[in-house]
Amino acid sequence: MASVKQGVVAPDETATGARTEREGAGTLVGSTLEHLSNLVRGEVDLARAELNESLSKTMTAAGLLVGAVVIALVALNVLAAALTAALAETGLGAGWAALIVGGVLLVVALILAMKGRSDLKLQSLAPTRTFANVKRDAQTITESTDAA
Repeated sequence: MASVKQGVVAPDETATGARTEREGAGTLVGSTLEHLSNLVRGEVDLARAELNESLSKTMTAAGLLVGAVVIALVALNVLAAALTAALAETGLGAGWAALIVGGVLLVVALILAMKGRSDLKLQSLAPTRTFANVKRDAQTITESTDAA
């Protein structure tokens, strides 16, 4: 309410104080929401950057696997024929020579495939820095709201 003193209407001091308090609280809430929005935006940007980095590593690993397959096929054709012929020249039967050569090349191909597969593990693709930052941010927000 307003009080009247000598014909002048003066605003009620309690109404002005409440208005200032509401404006202060509104500014504080707005500032907090803006900071929270910036924090979330930053975390999303970090997650995007980490996923792009992981995607790049995944593409490199896939390229290594494709390269391993191509090289394994070429090597299988060339070396298998050459080694089989060389083993057959030593007196070993052509069938046994081909089996030995094929087994050795298969072991090499399996080693390359296992290395490529381990590089493609899902755990290595996760944006770990983002998860750690979000967890830390949530803990900080929880601690600051508990303290207030």
